[in-house]
Amino acid sequence: MKTVVAAPEDLWDELSTTLKTSNCVRVESPAEFEQYTSDDIFFNLFEGAEKKTYLNNNNGLIFINSTNATLNESNQPANIYRLNSWNGFLKRDKWEVAGVAGVRLIEYCNSINKEVIVCPDIPGFISCRIISMIINEAYFTLAEGVSTKPEIDVAMKLGTNYPKGPFEWSDEIGLNKVLQLLIALSKEDERYTPAPMLIKDCK
Repeated sequence: MKTVVAAPEDLWDELSTTLKTSNCVRVESPAEFEQYTSDDIFFNLFEGAEKKTYLNNNNGLIFINSTNATLNESNQPANIYRLNSWNGFLKRDKWEVAGVAGVRLIEYCNSINKEVIVCPDIPGFISCRIISMIINEAYFTLAEGVSTKPEIDVAMKLGTNYPKGPFEWSDEIGLNKVLQLLIALSKEDERYTPAPMLIKDCK
């Protein structure tokens, strides 16, 4: 069994370090998945992964980078799993996954020392929703002149024992990804309306 990965450089670095296996193969695009067998494991970590059609791999596990778009929206088959692939998350001991929680999914994740958290098929999983809200609130605080970015980061780490401050998180994840999720979530809940300063920082 091979693990076949289509991914940009940063996510490839995270995943290949995590997998630590000689059977991990990197390909240029998910079109090359068809060269491999349905017993293999596939990762498409490029943006827009949910828009692809995955053929000839009906029995293989296919993980896609799709933080915002749900499986229901993209009409994917049961062997497709959304994976929280924001920068920094693939290195964690727990993976947030949306999809049908089958035995093979659990066994595979256990084999690479990952605890799988099967999330509802909703935009943002769990962590991304919470972190995007924290970052958004930090921008509202910044706009009110309460403090500076470095001071807010330090205060949040000391006061809540977070591993990173909100602006450190936004730098690692990519602020535009945070903005796109906030926009998607705000369509159903105005609490997620992006802070004007956050929008400005994305330009």
